[in-house]
Amino acid sequence: MERLGTGIGWRPEIAAEIAELPGIDWVEVVAENICADHLPPALEELRARGTTVVPHGVSLGLGGADRPDPDRLAALAERARTLGAPLVTEHLAFVRAGGSLTASPRMEAGHLLPVPRTRDALDVLCENVRIAQAALPVPLALENIAALVNWPGEEMSEGRFLSELVERTGVRLLIDVANLHTNHVNRGEDPATALDELPLDALAYVHVAGGVERDGVWHDSHAHPVTRPVLDVLAELCARTVPPGVLLERDEDFPEGGELAGELDAIRVVVKEARAAAQEARAAERAGPVVERAEGAPESRGGPDSGGGPTDAARQRLALAQTALLSSLVAGTPVPEGFDPVRLGVQSRALTAKRSSVVAKVAPELPEILGDGYHSAFLGYARRRPMSGGYRQDALAFAAHLLDRDLPEVPAARRQLEQWWRDRSGPRPPSAGAAARLVRAVRLALRRR
Repeated sequence: MERLGTGIGWRPEIAAEIAELPGIDWVEVVAENICADHLPPALEELRARGTTVVPHGVSLGLGGADRPDPDRLAALAERARTLGAPLVTEHLAFVRAGGSLTASPRMEAGHLLPVPRTRDALDVLCENVRIAQAALPVPLALENIAALVNWPGEEMSEGRFLSELVERTGVRLLIDVANLHTNHVNRGEDPATALDELPLDALAYVHVAGGVERDGVWHDSHAHPVTRPVLDVLAELCARTVPPGVLLERDEDFPEGGELAGELDAIRVVVKEARAAAQEARAAERAGPVVERAEGAPESRGGPDSGGGPTDAARQRLALAQTALLSSLVAGTPVPEGFDPVRLGVQSRALTAKRSSVVAKVAPELPEILGDGYHSAFLGYARRRPMSGGYRQDALAFAAHLLDRDLPEVPAARRQLEQWWRDRSGPRPPSAGAAARLVRAVRLALRRR
């Protein structure tokens, strides 16, 4: 595996700071946030300086019941070629549900949701990974995600699940130590045990990120400084293997460049000290009696799976389970049997809050028009209206929902909102009466999706 070194997640908001940071060997960019034919100039400048750029996908949903979308795969492949990337990465997660497998409307989560660690899910995931590998021009690595909820009836630990995935597909791993800490707090999973079970010889690189604990729940916010417990998990990993690369992630509430540099230095210190301690331990072990290696993850892996692919029945069972969970989270349907209703409530509110935040970013005029009432208005809209077509369409549907109810109550704000909606929903502004009819038509169309 190519040695990457120390890196940082590239975001437009901190592009200038990243350009000035010392010792940055590589950056990771969210694949869906760039266009292959028009890269941001600041990113081009980094590439011209010889900085490696790795595209990091968030929308494939390889852990979902459906086979990967060919268009999404083609777009990710194009970005990898444009960037000259040594690999591409994605998440072990599902991000949408419903559709033809369940004869129900398609729903988007707007976030990464955990895959049940079952044989059905593993069979489906392995086939999806092989499809993705065949479509991508460079190796693929998958990231473990943070989760708030446990699936009932799971058959494997995360370490065992990932180990068998690697053995059957040869996929590489992107291990997020902040996510291991999150799952320790939220799901009682010991990071050291997970690391012992993981096939770390398949490690592509490591993520480190900050978060915050509220009411006994750890929120993987990427908006807070990296905490000592996360650095301790990083040290545990580095005591077991030398990671090819370590990357700092930050997505919100960006600090000054000096604070970012300090976090990167703290990461470098942990890696250096852990490596030194591991070398001493190995030297002492060689000097002492031979200890048999405990059973754990397989020593070697094959390439493509030698067994048969998953059955259609496995995909359908997974589709039904994931649709029931996502519908409960985003559409207010009953909590599926075996899930913790309290935790699902926390997850549901987190999904809605993120959806509101992203819509405000892609359509910043909406919070400007609605003022302090934006958030509560969006919560009222989203409570039983799942996202089905991405955030930009969600913003239009939200505006149509308000206008259909003669909101906002202030006439001037309502006129602004109608003008905003009209400017973005058609090639030319219709008359006022036609606008009202068009709002209702769009709203009905969105419901039928």
